[in-house]
Amino acid sequence: MRLFMAMLATETNTFSPLPTGWAAFNDAGYAKGDASSRPESTIGVLLAEWRGLAQADQIQVVEGTAAAAQPGGLTLKGVYEALRDEILDQVRAALPVDIVLLNLHGAMVAEGYDDCEGDILARVRAIVGPKTIIGAELDLHCNVSAAMIESADALVAYKEYPHIDELERGRELYAICRDAALGLTRPVTAIFDCAMVSMWRTTEEPMRQFVAEMQAAEGRDGILSVSFAHGFAWSDTALPGARLWVIADGDAAKAEAAARRFGTRIYGLREATRPVTMEIDEALDRAAAITDGLVVLADMADNAGGGAASDSTFILAACLERGLTGVAIGAVWDPQAVALCLEAGVGARFPLRVGGKTSPASGLPVDLMATVRATSLAHSQRGLSGDRVAMGQAAWIEAAGIDIVLVTRREQVFSPEVFTGLGLPLSERRIAVVKSTQHFHAEFAPLAKAVFYVSTPGAIQRDFAAIPYTKRDGNFWPRVADPLGLDELAQADVQSEC
Repeated sequence: MRLFMAMLATETNTFSPLPTGWAAFNDAGYAKGDASSRPESTIGVLLAEWRGLAQADQIQVVEGTAAAAQPGGLTLKGVYEALRDEILDQVRAALPVDIVLLNLHGAMVAEGYDDCEGDILARVRAIVGPKTIIGAELDLHCNVSAAMIESADALVAYKEYPHIDELERGRELYAICRDAALGLTRPVTAIFDCAMVSMWRTTEEPMRQFVAEMQAAEGRDGILSVSFAHGFAWSDTALPGARLWVIADGDAAKAEAAARRFGTRIYGLREATRPVTMEIDEALDRAAAITDGLVVLADMADNAGGGAASDSTFILAACLERGLTGVAIGAVWDPQAVALCLEAGVGARFPLRVGGKTSPASGLPVDLMATVRATSLAHSQRGLSGDRVAMGQAAWIEAAGIDIVLVTRREQVFSPEVFTGLGLPLSERRIAVVKSTQHFHAEFAPLAKAVFYVSTPGAIQRDFAAIPYTKRDGNFWPRVADPLGLDELAQADVQSEC
């Protein structure tokens, strides 16, 4: 047997002012056929896993391009087409192949292409024909289209948020596709549109139980896989929203029934799973009242992992206005400020303008009398799958009792190493403000007395009902209370029974 594998992934916030071009892919990772030799890298971690599994099964592996970019605004048309066509040419050169495995995101949008994943999967299918098994692993925040479902034999999305299960899901997808290629199974997929646009934290109930129920169903009664795509809300296409799909072994009716069962269950939990956030003042009031441990504040709207600039100053300005000390903030994307810190050197004290440089969504720059506490020419942090996430040159500055980590590579916070890697001890701080929406939770929650999710202005609009879509209809929760009419139907059934 012969397997072709490749990667093309970025998450597109169409409301972000940051274009995604060649520099974004070169910074995050771009390799032509050898990414799996670097399993510690973002682009290599899953491909290395697939290569190892295939080699153990004595399956020949042909590895294509692996390219990823930090989430941002629209991918430039020429860049997407060049990367896509590079992979398609590699598929043609690899023929015949029994299996194609692609590491995609599911919410990539380019100029002229609202559904990049549907586009590339359809083109791969046209090349390899109907008999080759095509599988793709997707980020949990994917916007799944009909073209994606129709073109692939198996799509598997992460189940966890934060995404700590990338490799586990990769093994799941590999097994489904291998067995199908061997003729042991015949995967068929049914999808349920949940008509919801929101965010679901799987670290909390009732989502913990829902994830457990999905996993419990897999491998039983002909069900091969269950995926719940939360969707990526900040994509002005026809696709944003939550969808649940089930892969069954040869039984379309069984897949459809299970998809509807799980889909209506999560739909019924929509109010119970509504994300709880708080305004800056409330968060700082509650954090100040806790004196016996570290409080973590998530600056959700300025998360680079959702396409934001990560240079907003709203929480920083509020902390300065209150005179708060013992606060650590990171990571602020500010290459200019980092360059000045490197030039000045450790121990230098000088006026420094920080943040607020990208757009109005970043707020105003803040002028500080800063002391450079530490610098790094190659700062990094641990990623969710054990990979190393580069953050470029970095500086730790202190001003008015507040510590700030500045970086030259725009990246969300995954690990306390963002701070501790520069020598900043969080154990001696009262508050840590992280520019992340949820991925920080895996490593910060065990250190924290409390975690608060803070609503700030920014590129990631937190009021899902108010996101200014122009391409999708408005029939979704929370803009509409019961868009599927299931509550009304249930009430009718109760009345008829009475």
